Amino acid sequence: MTDEHAPRITIFTPTYNRAYILTRLYESLVAQTCRDFEWIVADDCSTDDTEALLKRWTAEGNIDMRHFRMAQNGGKHAAINRGVAEARAPWFFIVDSDDHLTDDAVEWAVKHIDRAAADPEIGGISGTRIHHDGTRIGSPASFDDIECLPTEFTLKYGISGDMAEIWRTDVLRSLPFPVYDDEKFCPEALVWFRIADRGLRVRYYCHPTYVCEYLGDGLTASIVRQRARSPKTSALFYSEMFHRPGLSKAQHAKSAINFWRFARGPLPARTHQIGVQALPFLPLGLLMRLRDRLH
Repeated sequence: MTDEHAPRITIFTPTYNRAYILTRLYESLVAQTCRDFEWIVADDCSTDDTEALLKRWTAEGNIDMRHFRMAQNGGKHAAINRGVAEARAPWFFIVDSDDHLTDDAVEWAVKHIDRAAADPEIGGISGTRIHHDGTRIGSPASFDDIECLPTEFTLKYGISGDMAEIWRTDVLRSLPFPVYDDEKFCPEALVWFRIADRGLRVRYYCHPTYVCEYLGDGLTASIVRQRARSPKTSALFYSEMFHRPGLSKAQHAKSAINFWRFARGPLPARTHQIGVQALPFLPLGLLMRLRDRLH
């Protein structure tokens, strides 16, 4: 639960066997120009030196930090649910273990939180993500501050690229990620779009806050394989996308194709989930699944 003595932001990091690179994120947090945050790390049953590293940093006391070990390796989305439950701050910032923050990331976030906090219809704020050379991930390279639904940022304003969203903690508590015992992946956009369905806006600002590193052992590099191994959450995501208003015909088609590409189970049940209007895209989805298996 949040309280009056809590920091403004919980920075949350789920990690698995990333002891070799986690120091970079830790050092970026120690270097923050604003210390109004706590760092919570969820160790998803690592088998390397992650636990020893976290214990040492906690003992050093350079920043307000806590860590816990998941009972079983359940994937990033399950760890996020636990992190949200543990958070003391009213705002929640997910920072992956292979990434790090710019020195003034928290300072800029707090400035925008101060502007957004009094408006209950703002569910989050977001700066930009950048490559190590400082260039923004996505396009255009810069934009004016925008306040809109998460689904409108790209569809209405034409801005592409991953962003660095910081969400209200109570919103994430009310919209937990679905967790299935036999799956370890859920697209984060499933929850972000559900936030949009509630009419909650995000205040986007064009200031670099989050430095990305897409590693070969990360989720981004293995996204197709992860979706195929988690057919329930993948089907749920694409069925909701298919019925989402405001999408172009091409986006609707892509959602239907990917639904059939990743969904498993009897055809009548899958058709009931997404609707008969998606059946024309079944052959393309099955062709994509075959291509995935061949690669």
